[in-house]
Amino acid sequence: MLFVDLETTGLAGGAGTYAFLVGCAWYEAGCLRVRQFFLANFGAERVLLEAVAATADICGAVVTYNGKSFDLPLIDTRFQLHRLETPFAGMPHVDMLHPARRLWRRDEADAREGGARLSTLEQNLCGHVREGDVPGFEIPSRYFQFVRTGDARGMEAVLEHNRLDLVSLAMLTARASQLLEDGPAAAHTAREALGMGRLYERAGMSDDARAAYARSAECGDADSATRAEAWRAYAVLSRRERRFDEAATAWRRILNLRRCPEAVLREASEALAVHHEHRVRDLNAARTFALQLLTLQSTRSRHEATQHRLARLDRKLSDASAVTAALF
Repeated sequence: MLFVDLETTGLAGGAGTYAFLVGCAWYEAGCLRVRQFFLANFGAERVLLEAVAATADICGAVVTYNGKSFDLPLIDTRFQLHRLETPFAGMPHVDMLHPARRLWRRDEADAREGGARLSTLEQNLCGHVREGDVPGFEIPSRYFQFVRTGDARGMEAVLEHNRLDLVSLAMLTARASQLLEDGPAAAHTAREALGMGRLYERAGMSDDARAAYARSAECGDADSATRAEAWRAYAVLSRRERRFDEAATAWRRILNLRRCPEAVLREASEALAVHHEHRVRDLNAARTFALQLLTLQSTRSRHEATQHRLARLDRKLSDASAVTAALF
């Protein structure tokens, strides 16, 4: 694996944005080796790209953090402008931003506050706090100051920032890989187990995914929202695989939760109404779950659909009663 992180002259991308620092890291002889390619002047860009390509040739996969939308498209553009073949074309690419969000983001508010930043994850997972780290928005201006004056003192912190990002990226990748290899029991928190379930499900590992969802819902630190999300994921996956009884059990667990999101309650009640009407053939239970739907807020169309379901169930129950009376 080749870990890659860029420092650039801006965030807009396109032909006018340069990658003035290309940081690369890989494992060699049991150690993490870091090599940084620095663009001392714009005329040396082709030489820098050729050196990056030579380094990439020793690896079989590339790992980035938000690289699918920024780093790799940008550096591929630089190779194309110099009519060079990009070394990353066709190379397997792991963008750790998305697995990290699934495994370690606490909630949406945490994401908005920077909970998915590399430095934040580094602090939360390893307890390492960077001292004197240069803010990302300062990096382009420091490089332009170096280009104008030739004074490289401001670049020392940029190089260290890039190095630490590479080390953090390698750490995150190793930790995620170890978690997935050890299985759901290795999860330390409910959110971590839930994220593992999502990753297993995307990989088609359904049994491991269900085990991870169950682990998430049963973790001691799980709040009602996390439990609801975990049991919902378990139920949807089970239903997709036609494990209807397991799905129904998960939906019932959701109905027993306190302070469960109403949207999930509505989905659980509707799923159980369908299950009991069409699979179990327990019309009274199906009617009970349909009546629960009427107590929950919903759109007008959903409300009308529930009323239509209740009318159909009442007809079926009436017909069943008439048949029973005729028999006896």
